[in-house]
Amino acid sequence: MIETEYQNNVLTAYIRGEIDHDSAAKIRSRVDGMAQELKPHTLRLDFGGVSFMDSSGVGLVMGRYRQMKLLGGALQVTNYSDNIYRIFAMSGLEGLGVLR
Repeated sequence: MIETEYQNNVLTAYIRGEIDHDSAAKIRSRVDGMAQELKPHTLRLDFGGVSFMDSSGVGLVMGRYRQMKLLGGALQVTNYSDNIYRIFAMSGLEGLGVLR
């Protein structure tokens, strides 16, 4: 479901499979714990392996955005499909400047 990598003060979370209410909670718990421990400059959420996402994915991104702001860091969301991009754009995430 999720693999992580920490290099050069960047914590990357490679997310795979479907993001729904249950899986988002598990991802959130793991990513938040690592971010609190490592305090990275950048948290990168890689959506390259995500096959489906409901509104829980938007909440996942918004919560990590707030967390990284509190930690003095930045969030990047990468490798999302066109379908996932449309969900992000409709939700207003595009305006946060986190989509890469």
